[in-house]
Amino acid sequence: MTSATTRPPRPNAGTKGVARPEREAQIIEAGCRLFGEHGYLATSVADVADAAGISKPLIYNYFGSKDGLHVACVKHASAVLVSEIERTAALGAVGFARAVVTLDGMFRLLEPRPWLWRVVFDATAPREGEAQTWLAEHERRIMDFGREGVAELMHLAGNDDPLDIDAMRAAWESIFRALVNWWLDHPGESPEEMTHRCLRLFRTVFGELDLSGTALT
Repeated sequence: MTSATTRPPRPNAGTKGVARPEREAQIIEAGCRLFGEHGYLATSVADVADAAGISKPLIYNYFGSKDGLHVACVKHASAVLVSEIERTAALGAVGFARAVVTLDGMFRLLEPRPWLWRVVFDATAPREGEAQTWLAEHERRIMDFGREGVAELMHLAGNDDPLDIDAMRAAWESIFRALVNWWLDHPGESPEEMTHRCLRLFRTVFGELDLSGTALT
């Protein structure tokens, strides 16, 4: 009979009384922050262990390697971003209203955890492997939402040309990323201030916007 002192740990057991799923979430949160703030290349397993207040062997036990931990962080961060885009898409705004609502939602999401964006768009991360496969799938989902929103905007303007829509989608994707990156590089700017800045920029280029159905002005 196995004694209490020699009984093997349960598969879902954590450390120091913390359940394994909770401990994994803690490690992923610390990993996302460090990978996001310093990049994949400049972040070590030891750094993440120190930030999470655990040992390096525990990370290897849970995730197998630095790459395994990075994949878990990429999955978490990309899923959070996609979930937010899905949420704002479901609000029913169309045209420029949808564009501004989407940006506003992303700013508010990222304000307490800006590193999530950096994890997904980390130029130092490996270009191949499971993390990139996961990102490609999430990017496809984001592009589908972007294409849908752009198609609505172009239709309202009387343009249903497929190539025009695809070209505008590519332009919108670049603008969206550029505005989020600019905001992250200016941490003193609140989400509300950045949303109104986007409104001013869009109005400067496109004139008065129809924002009916939203709380934005």
